[in-house]
Amino acid sequence: MNEIKFTYIIAIVLMMFFVAFIILIVVLYNRRQLFFIQQQQLKESEYQNQLLQKELEKQKSIEKERERISHDMHDDLGAGISALKLHAEFLKQKAEDEDLKTDINELLKTSEEMSISMREMLWSLNSGNDTVGSFVEYAKLYAQNFLKKTKIQLIVEDESTIFETTITTEQRRNLFLCLKEALNNAYKHSQSDQLKLSFIQKDKEFLMKISDNGVGFSQGKADGNGLRNMKQRMQEQNGHCDVTTENGTHLFFRIDLQSN
Repeated sequence: MNEIKFTYIIAIVLMMFFVAFIILIVVLYNRRQLFFIQQQQLKESEYQNQLLQKELEKQKSIEKERERISHDMHDDLGAGISALKLHAEFLKQKAEDEDLKTDINELLKTSEEMSISMREMLWSLNSGNDTVGSFVEYAKLYAQNFLKKTKIQLIVEDESTIFETTITTEQRRNLFLCLKEALNNAYKHSQSDQLKLSFIQKDKEFLMKISDNGVGFSQGKADGNGLRNMKQRMQEQNGHCDVTTENGTHLFFRIDLQSN
């Protein structure tokens, strides 16, 4: 009887040792797996940091190249256009033939247009202008200069825009091209005498609204007025372009400043 009890106790002890051994193996395995997972996460984190560092270096390189191109354009093209205008003015003073004067005036007009286009490109290339404030101020200035020789009165509204908010170069460029297209359409087709340019920022959503009090246009002529191009530009920036034609033409350009 005692031998049976002893054997039973031995079996229980061995079973307990076996269970403890299994538990120890499981614990060690789990710790090893946890260590392995942590090492993998650490390697992944280091890899992501390397990718981020490479992307930052790439962006710095792009910005440096943009600044170099901007300086070269300003120094070389700017000086060339100025010299061309100066020479044309000199020839105009000496010219006696009216046809020749007309040709020279066309040359001066073309050189002025080239100068304006160059300034726009320089503004677009300058990464220091990648803020909402820079865009709003430049857009106002452009609209004022564009409409000052027309019968269209410009009204500007700027509601709660945070000037230091970052806007990407592509967003800024495409918004500006949409503004140019809309102003050109208003001048050519709207028959309006008043245009309102509004800038509204709500959290990270930025809205540019262009409204005139003209005749509007039918939906069938929308593509002819460049609406397709403007919508495509906004879609490329994960934004929206909407239009209404009640009591004039009203264009709405919306972008998410966090989208890029």
